[in-house]
Amino acid sequence: MSKTLREAPLTTPNARKGLAEGVHWRGVSAEVHLGYRKGKRAGRWLVRWRLPDGRYKQEGLGAADDGIAADGVETLNFEQAKSAAARHVDRERHQQREAGKEPIPIVQEVVTTYAARRKARAQKLDGARPDDAQGRLSQHVLSHPIASKRLDLLSDEDLNEWRDGLADSLAVSTVRRIVNDFRAALNGIPAKVLKRLPATYPMTVKLGLKAGEAEPAAARDGAALPDADIRRIIEAAKAVDVEDNWNGDLFLMVLVLTATGARFSQVSRMQVGDVQPAQSRLMVPTSRKGRGQKRATHTATRVGADVIEALRPSIAGRRPADPLLERWRHRQEKAKPGKRPEWVRDSRGPWQSPSELTRPWAAIVAKAGLPADTVPYALRHSSIVRCLRAALPVRLVAQLHDTSDKMIERHYASAIVTALDDLAAAAVVPLVDAERGKVVSLRGEKQV
Repeated sequence: MSKTLREAPLTTPNARKGLAEGVHWRGVSAEVHLGYRKGKRAGRWLVRWRLPDGRYKQEGLGAADDGIAADGVETLNFEQAKSAAARHVDRERHQQREAGKEPIPIVQEVVTTYAARRKARAQKLDGARPDDAQGRLSQHVLSHPIASKRLDLLSDEDLNEWRDGLADSLAVSTVRRIVNDFRAALNGIPAKVLKRLPATYPMTVKLGLKAGEAEPAAARDGAALPDADIRRIIEAAKAVDVEDNWNGDLFLMVLVLTATGARFSQVSRMQVGDVQPAQSRLMVPTSRKGRGQKRATHTATRVGADVIEALRPSIAGRRPADPLLERWRHRQEKAKPGKRPEWVRDSRGPWQSPSELTRPWAAIVAKAGLPADTVPYALRHSSIVRCLRAALPVRLVAQLHDTSDKMIERHYASAIVTALDDLAAAAVVPLVDAERGKVVSLRGEKQV
């Protein structure tokens, strides 16, 4: 092979027409050359590059766009072939460097590690909801052929194909949650692994799992309940509590959810010391949502004297660090001959999961005479809308409910408009004397 490369005109089909049959080369870099093998009918692109021992290695890239238009996959124009040559050589050299090292992990390994890490973190947090990322990723990622793909060979086309294959029956919010979990797993690899991957890996993940169209803002103020319905829920919770022998545990959970507008995960972590009777105030633990932001540990929420009185038996004689809201745990006794096994009370402990409310909540809704699709989260919606309609500033409403101004404005727009309209209406003054039918004087002008 000559040490001096003779550059051939390869940039356009017309330029290549005048070349003789055979192989012609053009430099991509000092040690990488793009080749064009001209045949009787059409040509093909080649790439060659220098190996560490000084020899060259050569491989094919695809067909040239001599007779048909380039598609960027099977048929390439000059610029596409040039880019493909550079990528091919980078990949080959990367694999050569990795020879003999620990294998590059596959998607299945990083997803499994991520899910296990999420689960372990949730178990360490007292009162945290059981993490279900493992179930989502197992069902929608690990069951797909992409799970066996090595990270250094993963492309944005692979990720796009996986996303397009998600069931159409999945809700938009569910798809977003799955995609976000998958993206976090791929981006959460250790630095020592990331250094061994192609430099384009972060962009591959970003492009392959891009957010796409944003879900239209869901108006949540329509899910808010009038105060009369809220009182019916409280009365129904008290009745179901008595009927099912909850000893007040169910009633207090519903009452605190209603009074604070907090999430279940926050209320379930409240302690006895979070009740401040003298100030008619509950200190609600802040949500664990979000990251990288230093926030207060609790949100002060004013409640009525009736709520404080209902909570007094739960705080009397107990230590400040004890869980405020508890419930009985049951165990199944061994069945006696000819009888069914019975469930008996075993011990008391804090509420752990929103699913513990599912069955009693259905009974509460039915007894209150409300639609069966009324969910416990309606208590939170109702609290937010109640504050907005009382003309509290949006920022204060957001702080009281441990969320952002943006989320309040996005999901409760009509309640904000109504509150502002009421404020504007209060500033309206009569301008016409209804009895005399004359215009009222303004700024000292004489009446006509």
